[in-house]
Amino acid sequence: MATASQHDAHLKRPEVDAMIEAVRAGVRVEPHGSRTHAAIGFPVSDPTIVRAPSGVVRHDPADLTVTVFAGTPVAELDAVLDEHGQFVPLDPVDRLATVGGTIAAGLSGIRRLGYGPLRDHVLEVRYVAADGELVKAGGPTVKNVTGYDLVRLLVGSLGTLGLFVTVTLRCRPTPAVRTWWQVGVDGVTALERAFRAVAIVSNRDSTTVGFEGEAADAVALRSRLDVVDEVAAPRLPTRAHRGRISVAPRDIGSVTAALDTELAQRVAWSAEWGVGTVHLGADTGKDLEVARAVAARHGGWMLREAGASDIDPFGVERPHADLQQRVKVAFDPLDRLSPGRFGGLA
Repeated sequence: MATASQHDAHLKRPEVDAMIEAVRAGVRVEPHGSRTHAAIGFPVSDPTIVRAPSGVVRHDPADLTVTVFAGTPVAELDAVLDEHGQFVPLDPVDRLATVGGTIAAGLSGIRRLGYGPLRDHVLEVRYVAADGELVKAGGPTVKNVTGYDLVRLLVGSLGTLGLFVTVTLRCRPTPAVRTWWQVGVDGVTALERAFRAVAIVSNRDSTTVGFEGEAADAVALRSRLDVVDEVAAPRLPTRAHRGRISVAPRDIGSVTAALDTELAQRVAWSAEWGVGTVHLGADTGKDLEVARAVAARHGGWMLREAGASDIDPFGVERPHADLQQRVKVAFDPLDRLSPGRFGGLA
């Protein structure tokens, strides 16, 4: 963990100064972006709100890296990279989500099957630590990083370990072909046939396979599938009460069957095959609780993503809670940064 250089001129921004001043004042501080992930975790009681700056700091197309302020909307990042034939597969539920908020929430998008988890795209984070110092974790390239991998620790930390100021991400060249196919097979069969797919997503009515890559590979994959039609990317459930089930990939089919049996049309779901994620949209918070019980019976758990403020956001006793407590105390011994987001820590 290294203190950021005083020569980083781009960090001399009023928003950054306000973040540092709030932390040094000893108050309870919570970072806000677009609030698209606000329902994840417990609320922070009476916090001082801080916001990171927005905008692209630097983009190095040759090195396939981009550095942005944490308050930058993902849609803005997409537009800048698209001009140079590159992209980062962050895939938040809403493109208005900020880059910092997406990484703080730690939720991978529906292309995880092809591109890996969200944490694999983050190379470096500069953040305001609990003592008010600007700290650098990671580095813009893998070769110049030594010591503990603090970046992966910060991904998904919900602002409890540090306040993100800038984030450096690994870019990818825009593929020659991007397409989604509705296929006439179930998710299990599609998974067996779909080599190099970036996603296989099912709901009650259909299974959709996503592909991104070279034209010849698209032709080869399509020949292995029973393609019904070329379609738009699947839309995840958008009902007021939403959750995300995580379960062993082999149990996806039994979980979705149980959801249909116990909740019928009261819950909409989209299942990511090969990943083990089921996205839920429910009519009521009570329906989310039933879905959570279904997940638990199949060895999984459910994270609340939106609505249903009267139910536990996590719903399980986290097996690593003791370790999480020690990490929180080490990073934020006075519990100033987003206190209580994970419950009774620190």
